[in-house]
Amino acid sequence: MNEIPITVRGDVDDRAVAQLERCARAGDAVAGVLCADGHVGYSQPIGGAIAYPEHVSPSGVGYDIGCGNKAVRTDVRTADLLPLLPKVMDEVVDRISFGVGHKNDEPVDHPVLDAIADADFRPQRALVQSARQQLGTVGAGNHYVDLFAGDDGFAWVGVHFGSRGFGHRTASGFLSMAAGGSFTERAPDGEMDAPPTLLPVDSEIGQAYVAAMELAGAYAYAGRDVVVDKVLEILGARATHEVHNHPRGYAPHVA
Repeated sequence: MNEIPITVRGDVDDRAVAQLERCARAGDAVAGVLCADGHVGYSQPIGGAIAYPEHVSPSGVGYDIGCGNKAVRTDVRTADLLPLLPKVMDEVVDRISFGVGHKNDEPVDHPVLDAIADADFRPQRALVQSARQQLGTVGAGNHYVDLFAGDDGFAWVGVHFGSRGFGHRTASGFLSMAAGGSFTERAPDGEMDAPPTLLPVDSEIGQAYVAAMELAGAYAYAGRDVVVDKVLEILGARATHEVHNHPRGYAPHVA
């Protein structure tokens, strides 16, 4: 087998590099990269990306499908916001759910919910109610809703989270199917250095996974839109510029 070009950015743990190399070899990848924040993950390192010519990897994409960031510049001056900041952040905590569950009853709607109800991969349709309940919630860990002071004197809203339980159940379902189980079964527990789960992209399960992953990514984008809009409402502000991205290389959209 030809040597696979692997690019490593920054000072990354040797074990994480070894994980990426092993995953690249498993699917005859054409390239791989491990970014400066890379570290050991389950099977594939966090912060790593691999270009497979004929496969897609549910273990590589992971459970938090489409996890990323949205940042919005507001028309509120930072100097005007600072005296109100404690009250504003208290209202953010009161109106936006963090961690597990949904603590308020504000109605949330978005076209992505209709897309889930009519998902190409039929088993995902059964997740629409839980997706509705979690839309616009943030999660725990390193996920956040923050206000930032821009260099131009205006306040920014920044959020970071992904596809919540909808993405987790989608990933778990396909990892279970790849191991011979059903979509509704729990994915088998894997070792940290286990071989990657690879699906031939032109197979039935591979195509189903791509469609399901795109929908989970769209759900992540929708959730960030909903949360940012709610913070703008709390601020009485409007957005004057926005940046919305995540590191998976596609921008799902539901009209």
